[in-house]
Amino acid sequence: MAHYHRLSLMEREELSRMLVTAHRPRPIRRYQPTTWRSAGHTSAASLGSSRSSRACGRRSSGCSPEQIAHGLRQRYPDDPTIRISQKAIYTYLYVLPCGAFKRELARYLRRRHRFRRPRKVRRSSRPVQDIVRIDERPKEVADRTVPGHWEGDLLVGHANASALGTLLVPLTAKDAAAVRRAFAREVRTLPAQLRRSLTYGQGQEMREHRLFTKETKMRVYFVHPQCPWERGTHENANGLLRQLFPAGTQFNRVSRREIKRVQVLLNDRPWKILNWHSPAHAFHHLLR
Repeated sequence: MAHYHRLSLMEREELSRMLVTAHRPRPIRRYQPTTWRSAGHTSAASLGSSRSSRACGRRSSGCSPEQIAHGLRQRYPDDPTIRISQKAIYTYLYVLPCGAFKRELARYLRRRHRFRRPRKVRRSSRPVQDIVRIDERPKEVADRTVPGHWEGDLLVGHANASALGTLLVPLTAKDAAAVRRAFAREVRTLPAQLRRSLTYGQGQEMREHRLFTKETKMRVYFVHPQCPWERGTHENANGLLRQLFPAGTQFNRVSRREIKRVQVLLNDRPWKILNWHSPAHAFHHLLR
């Protein structure tokens, strides 16, 4: 009996395409039952449509299944044949494949762990002084009716030696003075009408928030401890950035040009909160 080998990712994709287009699969140098099972003699294989295959291929751009589904509607509004639901994409990822093939596809998901893991609560021994709580923010911030309200935090690099501000500001240090100067330098590039407030966590790096407000005219509001949902946009942005800059990244070795490339990439993605328009589209619309 010939030695058993699993089909590779490329071979499975080729079989899926041929089955959808009603072609007879070409011979593959594998033990026959392997090809026979993969070539459509199980009911699950029929679910692997070509649209799901193409949609999974778009994961190389970093889009989530939900963004892919709605992005296709935005990009091809007059073509009903180019439609797929996010549920179909997740079905293709989790139900159809198995073993190494499933692990290969799961690599493209933003969050790779199956369950949420409890995080250790870290309490600061030196709380930030004179903070203004998020409860005092104007209602227009939560309603998103007025532009110019931002959320910020730090993405810490290898050995806490460097960091990246979630306004996409490179930092060679994460002390309060360095963070204040870097954030202030970045927000000054914005038009005055888009510099209204900044919502931040209670990290020690924002101890100089009063000086930051004096320099930029932006009020800083602080969320409650261990309440990440109060900065939903920031939490989502952190997940996206960690896809591009994994834990352990040495941000002091990341060029300014690379950070700007990531900035353009993220600003060109469709966002649900923007009715599936990109942040770049919404920003330019405001400046008209």
